[in-house]
Amino acid sequence: MTTPYLPLSLSREQMIEYTPEWEGRRADDGRPFVSDDIIERMKQVTITEAWMTMYYRDEYHFQYEDGWERVRPDTILCGRALTAMFMPRRKSLHAVVEARARAAGQVGDQVSWPIYALNEGDVYVADVFGKVDRGPIIGDNLGTAIYRRSKRGTVQNAAIRDLDGLQEIEGFTAFTRGAHPSFASPTVTIVGINCPVRIGKVMVFPGDVVLGKQDGLIFIPPHLAERVVITSEIIRVRDIFGKQRLNEGKYLPGEIDGKWTETIELDFRRWLKDSGTQLPIPAETIASYLGPRSW
Repeated sequence: MTTPYLPLSLSREQMIEYTPEWEGRRADDGRPFVSDDIIERMKQVTITEAWMTMYYRDEYHFQYEDGWERVRPDTILCGRALTAMFMPRRKSLHAVVEARARAAGQVGDQVSWPIYALNEGDVYVADVFGKVDRGPIIGDNLGTAIYRRSKRGTVQNAAIRDLDGLQEIEGFTAFTRGAHPSFASPTVTIVGINCPVRIGKVMVFPGDVVLGKQDGLIFIPPHLAERVVITSEIIRVRDIFGKQRLNEGKYLPGEIDGKWTETIELDFRRWLKDSGTQLPIPAETIASYLGPRSW
């Protein structure tokens, strides 16, 4: 869906211009399209692994946000970000946005417009500047529509309403700033769909990979997604080896829980061969993914 009537929405051409690191497939709206395979494998990545990979290896220091409440704590939220920005209502701007939207054939209240743009695999990321009282822009009706279109869920930098009803949507999850019975429509104006948004300490860009788990949310730039997944898969295998050797008493904790010596690295490669354990990349190229630290 194109949204020429919103002041901050990026065109397809602008989306491509502002994501020059991404060289892969793009969605029709121009967002980077991280593959379904990487999205599925990303679900196994821990927040810590993703954070450390981006922080130390790629120097992306502002990708994590905490302080969330979750609608369904037993679910993982993972998908491609479709963003929306809401701001405190300014009467004159609101009137122009409404008039241009109606002329373009847009239907319904503004809070429903981003939902029409969702595709399967998208995570709806809405910046409603942290509002709780008169902050909710979704309840169980729009939550149902979000899940129907995306098969995922949402990040709401605001409160949500109808918590009981939202919890009944099988597979749906939401990260929110709380719950409140009010609604935001009379107090906000939507100013962008598929634009950069601020979610707490993070700037989220359309097409970022959203990963939400018990310990918070992390937003992964598309061009780093595969690296994050492969690094996590390597760490998982190394952890199996490290714990085995600790249980055997072969190495001290300080030797395993730090940068490995060449002796341990050689032992690890022998263990890989003997156990038949597979890595996602050749063992001799591991250093290029782990960077200066081996976790």
